[in-house]
Amino acid sequence: MDLTDKGKLRTTREAAEILGLSPPTLETWRTRKSDGPRFVRLGRAIRYRPEDLAIFIERGERSSRSDPGSEAA
Repeated sequence: MDLTDKGKLRTTREAAEILGLSPPTLETWRTRKSDGPRFVRLGRAIRYRPEDLAIFIERGERSSRSDPGSEAA
């Protein structure tokens, strides 16, 4: 699964697969309002935009374990 199909919203399971996480991790992040990826609520359904997953991945990029990342700037 990749992020090239920008028009398709991803389910929690698909988003978790893309991120290499478990669906319960994404569910926990949503309920705790943590720094997880942005999501869309469509009625009772939760979906993720591919571009929001890509932004989330970019925010997590580090050059080393001591690198604070871009949010520290």
